[in-house]
Amino acid sequence: MSDLVPADTTEDVRTRGAGVSRQVAVLPVGSFEQHGPYLPLATDTLVACAVAREIAGAYPVHLLPPVTISCSHEHAAWPGTVSISSVTLHAVVRDIAASLRRSGVDALVVVNGHGGNYVLGNVVQESSARGETMALFPAPEDWEAARERAGVVTSLLTDMHAGEIETSILLHAHPEMLRPGYETSDFVADDRRHLLTLGMSGYTDSGVIGRPSLGSAEKGKELLASLADSFGAYFSMLASDA
Repeated sequence: MSDLVPADTTEDVRTRGAGVSRQVAVLPVGSFEQHGPYLPLATDTLVACAVAREIAGAYPVHLLPPVTISCSHEHAAWPGTVSISSVTLHAVVRDIAASLRRSGVDALVVVNGHGGNYVLGNVVQESSARGETMALFPAPEDWEAARERAGVVTSLLTDMHAGEIETSILLHAHPEMLRPGYETSDFVADDRRHLLTLGMSGYTDSGVIGRPSLGSAEKGKELLASLADSFGAYFSMLASDA
């Protein structure tokens, strides 16, 4: 459970905050949705937490527990998927940010593990326009840099869901969570222009779009290391008083 829920005490947070000019909190946002027959419904939460934990190991941030259910409506055709509305997710993140500011933590980074959480970009845009300090991580450029560093073969377009990247991160961070079958579940559907209308079931029967057979624990380790390095620019920007 320590991989998902931080073990900090209030004194840990106080001590860490005393050593920085501006405190930065990190909020993992995952989902609870199908990831084919071999990855758990909580995959996006596990990935977001793995990224956030890597960040917390490298920078003095206030690591928060994850938001575990989000906007997974495109996966509704598969059993087990649970969603909340974009309005609810927007409100949850805004409320968390407001609570943090009241306790003296002025900056919030949302670590998004689910591509369908489009509303998080709006949350950050609106917060920034109000003069609040918030960022969304990782950006596509951060994922692309991580993909190249880790030797991930599949492009970000092809590696859409339960593919090489997610399988690799779980093979590294939570190998006990994988079921048999990822080695033979590759499926490619690069033209997904009607995804918002048809949902995932319009493009895949298995729920997989990508090449999970190419995943490895070593790639997962390098993906996380690269993302932690990329976060350095975000931390410098957000933690500065300038």
